[in-house]
Amino acid sequence: MLCIPGKMNGPATKPKDRLITLIVWFKFFKGAMLIAVALGAHHLMNKDMADFADHLVDAFRVDPNNRHIEALLVKLQFLSAKQLKELSIGSFFYAAVVLTEGVGLALRKHWAEYFTILVTASFLPLEILELARRVTPIKIVVMAINLAILGYLIARVFKRPGQLAAQQRAS
Repeated sequence: MLCIPGKMNGPATKPKDRLITLIVWFKFFKGAMLIAVALGAHHLMNKDMADFADHLVDAFRVDPNNRHIEALLVKLQFLSAKQLKELSIGSFFYAAVVLTEGVGLALRKHWAEYFTILVTASFLPLEILELARRVTPIKIVVMAINLAILGYLIARVFKRPGQLAAQQRAS
């Protein structure tokens, strides 16, 4: 049965199904953001980055002498077409993985739970490394969400097989 996030399939959605639905929405949002990054990087591959940086300053009416803006502009100007191409390809690939997780979970496929555990756990070392380099509130929130998803899915997968089968038959 296809379970569209936010839509109730059957008389009532169980709390555990709501958690899966929240995970699905998170995966879809993350996939959409990754596609936006990939398309943006692809769009910028053949652009003059200095002109693009100037355009951003004008469009957002920010002070180019602000130390944060200046640091960002310097980084933007040194991005090469090769780096943008790698970012675009990597973002598209990762979006495909995240959206595969989301669709599988939305369809309530058991393999998707295992796949999401594997993918989420495999990226934890990178997230820890990023946090070690520089702690930001966004990195902390993303890490916390991923740990919560991982913990919930591991607990769900390692339930006794009889409980899981009965739960799936009831839904």
